[in-house]
Amino acid sequence: MDDALLEVLVEHHNKSVHAQNGWKPHVYTHAIRNVKDKCNKDITKDNISGRMRTLDHHYEVVSKILSQSGFGWDWTNNRLSMDSDDVWAKYVE
Repeated sequence: MDDALLEVLVEHHNKSVHAQNGWKPHVYTHAIRNVKDKCNKDITKDNISGRMRTLDHHYEVVSKILSQSGFGWDWTNNRLSMDSDDVWAKYVE
């Protein structure tokens, strides 16, 4: 479901189709329709807003981790990478 949702949001973000305080109404409509078509799930604007809050939180966590020495981003596998296991052990202390 996230893929279908993000597909629309990224498309509209790249077109700069967002309002100052969020997405324009037609973007929500497009996202709702895309999730319904691709995942056969009915969602609402509130569901999208809630999911965006969750994704924003995840982004903040990953950004914080990436700012630490020894962490990087693996662009091939789209995930965090570490120089060594010691880096993670020190981070979670």
